[in-house]
Amino acid sequence: MGTDAYVRAEPAGRASLNLLVENLHCGGCVNKIERTLAAVPGVIEARAGLTSRRLRVVFDPVRADGDALAATVSGLGYHVVPFDPAALGDSARAEDRRLLISLAVAGFAAANVMLLSVSVWAGAGEMGPAMRDLMHWVSALIALPVVAFAGQPFYRSALRALAARGLNMDVPISLAVLLATGMSLHETMVGGPDTYFDAALTLLFFLLVGRYLDRRARSRR
Repeated sequence: MGTDAYVRAEPAGRASLNLLVENLHCGGCVNKIERTLAAVPGVIEARAGLTSRRLRVVFDPVRADGDALAATVSGLGYHVVPFDPAALGDSARAEDRRLLISLAVAGFAAANVMLLSVSVWAGAGEMGPAMRDLMHWVSALIALPVVAFAGQPFYRSALRALAARGLNMDVPISLAVLLATGMSLHETMVGGPDTYFDAALTLLFFLLVGRYLDRRARSRR
């Protein structure tokens, strides 16, 4: 499986191998993998994380080798990919940074569009159609680029799922945000009384909060 490049030397003549286990779904899977590896001659320690889906194996390089250990896990029905923790950490930090930027942009836009929406609601009896339409257009100018930029983590995931002829939670999330934005743009263009840019941005903001916190929790496990 070509794991030699990912085997790292450890103190006392030991070696370690880190694997991503893609279809690790429950505690039973973790116990099964750890017990099986513990029974392999030369394996000193095997620890798998259910949340992170990472497996770390410490072994005696004289009695065991990385390819055989990876093949053992694959033989249990799990697809594994070797990785370098340092490189993965850099990639994870970059993704966390992108999520944090998207979160900040969505939060700032949601707050400003909400202020405009409150102005429209509060002045419903006194505000004329021309001023209302102006408020809607300003909201659209703020919301459209933010929805396109800040929603990318969900859109990319949804497109990957659809390309694989499958579905995940990011598909309905993307549809909800894009449909709310599209309907609001249509209402703005025809001079309708109601738009939902604030709802689309607020939904996107809170979803990004959840996604960011979830990634941070996974990285600590």
